Amino acid sequence: MPYLSRIHLNPLRTQAQRMLNNPQVLHAAVLGGLSRQPVTERVLWRLETHQHHLAVLVLTQTKPSWEHLIEQAGWPNADEPQALVKPYEPLLDQIQRGRTFAFRLKANPTSATKKLIKPTTTQAEHLADERPRGVRVAHTKLPEQVDWLLAKLHRAGCTVPTDTINDNEVPAVRATDRHRLRFHKNGRRADTPVTLEAVTFDGLLQVDDPATTRSALLDGIGTGKAYGFGLLTLAPPRPLQES
Repeated sequence: MPYLSRIHLNPLRTQAQRMLNNPQVLHAAVLGGLSRQPVTERVLWRLETHQHHLAVLVLTQTKPSWEHLIEQAGWPNADEPQALVKPYEPLLDQIQRGRTFAFRLKANPTSATKKLIKPTTTQAEHLADERPRGVRVAHTKLPEQVDWLLAKLHRAGCTVPTDTINDNEVPAVRATDRHRLRFHKNGRRADTPVTLEAVTFDGLLQVDDPATTRSALLDGIGTGKAYGFGLLTLAPPRPLQES
């Protein structure tokens, strides 16, 4: 049975700062919450930062335990519960054809292509193989990122309704955060850094194919899942405000 967890982190603690600066560190801590090691199940997570608090959402296929994460990077002696773990089945049961939900997705929009104008040395060597697979390329412009999202949600059995903004009909979705994530995978600055495009989308979706949508919720969307991308979360619909 899948579970969705929310764990509060203390941004003033050293380990929480390490997790903020390097998703590889947080990924390892998330996997440490599962009893079956090495972890073979699909795990999705997303770091949520707000002005006054920091939390990580985690979707697991088995029931987790987060005492270690709270001890290392949270408030272990707080009166309020610092980790909330809920069965995910009740939400999956609500996924019915025609229903509309508000959604959030932190994504790493990329596509595979064999046609590169200026490939790097590594990319050129990859494409020179006898049967090369496409090279993964990031979408860096907002229109491309939105198109990528709409295509991914369509494959996930959903459509995005339109919204009227300044008398124009546009998809009911906003990119509420866009930045370039750059970190050293093993924490060593001498290593080549990992660079990923990060986009947080908030919007509305309508379910067309419930089974496909449920699978997308459990499996995630896009690439970079080990680094906190791909977790699609749903909530009751609310109007999108004009930006």
